[in-house]
Amino acid sequence: MMSDETESTTKDEKIVQTLLLVEDDEDIGEFIVQVLKDETPYSALHVSDAIQALEVVSSIKPNLFILDYRLPGIDGLELCDRLHAIEGLEATPTLMLSAHPPALKELRQREIVLLKKPFDLSDLLKAVERMMPK
Repeated sequence: MMSDETESTTKDEKIVQTLLLVEDDEDIGEFIVQVLKDETPYSALHVSDAIQALEVVSSIKPNLFILDYRLPGIDGLELCDRLHAIEGLEATPTLMLSAHPPALKELRQREIVLLKKPFDLSDLLKAVERMMPK
């Protein structure tokens, strides 16, 4: 009976890991969140702009950021810098989704993994699985 409780706790720990998706196209954002919820053990949260993302991280500490590059107001690179400047989020991995990404030099400096739009869902799921903290 003890082993069942231990297995249950381990599963619960995986479920509490959270991804924050920042995507200004509502349809794409909702679709990606649904895929992540259906195909991974992680919780996925979608916001549509950088301001909302910065508000969310004041109460939730995501384990992975998935950022669109072309966001209204603040682009994905600047948002990445602002998120990583917050105490406790400095080492949070970042996956960037973009059809028109910034220079590779900018991505490498920030250790951002790029997934170019359009992408296969299997590539997204593989990237998420590789990047989530174990």
